[in-house]
Amino acid sequence: MQTLASDTLSVELVAVLAAADSQAPSVLTTQGGLTFPAGPFVMAHRSLQAGLRGWVEAQTHHPLGYLEQLYTFADRGRHADAPDMRTISISYLGLTLAGDAPADLDASWRSWYEYFPWEDRRDDSNAALFADIATRLQAWAQAQPRGLRERQWQRCCALFGLENDIWDEERTLPRYELLYEAGLVPESPTAGSPLLPGRSMLYDHRRILATAMTRLRAKLKYRPVIYELMPASFSLLQLQQAVEALAGRRLHKQNFRRLIAQQDLVEETGASTQTGGRPAKLYRFRRGVQMERALATGGRLPLMKS
Repeated sequence: MQTLASDTLSVELVAVLAAADSQAPSVLTTQGGLTFPAGPFVMAHRSLQAGLRGWVEAQTHHPLGYLEQLYTFADRGRHADAPDMRTISISYLGLTLAGDAPADLDASWRSWYEYFPWEDRRDDSNAALFADIATRLQAWAQAQPRGLRERQWQRCCALFGLENDIWDEERTLPRYELLYEAGLVPESPTAGSPLLPGRSMLYDHRRILATAMTRLRAKLKYRPVIYELMPASFSLLQLQQAVEALAGRRLHKQNFRRLIAQQDLVEETGASTQTGGRPAKLYRFRRGVQMERALATGGRLPLMKS
């Protein structure tokens, strides 16, 4: 990893570039899926964003469109290979259409559920994993000092929807931090065996990804950010499946379409596509939605409800 060198401090720029389709959201990674595009912020860069765009395009040949600052990470000991160096990472979330990573570069698109399989609750395929997590968390909570056992178990239930608590898809980061604390992921200094499934990343890039997932899932409820992730025309089914893939949960078809109509988000293109059954009408986002993105005014326009 390249950094801006000083005696005790380095500053890097990190990009989580996300795309979505009906199957799973994907993120653009480097080093065989172990890191995100990143590079040092240097004095020659006109701005933080300009520096980040330069690094991403150099490392992946993928241009950046929509981009927003995500979070600044500055915890001590983030990079075990440089324990005496304090590294500050300024991370960004970018949204784009997925594309093929250049064959001559070590860049690839990977499903974010490859890193966080427990975050996909669209069907029962992960039921055994959820049961395993519940069992291990209960054992961890019971191993706490007597005065903390009940409080920690309540925390586990609230985050993982156990004992009739509600699963909140926006809590990706706190769930990961709980599993880290419980020693169930390989990044944890108290990690034991066996570990939960899920691909690890170098440094704390997996934590950065959890932060990005939390941000994007929350934004679906108050900004039409899905606009950045869809092609120019699409069916309502494709739109719903993309939102479900991002949120990691199923949405009621009629309620979803009613919400889309109420918010006046899309308009018909006059074309249709054959999906194997009846032809499906194709839609595009209304110009007002596109302007909302351009003006960045906030607005209502959610694509899913809590």
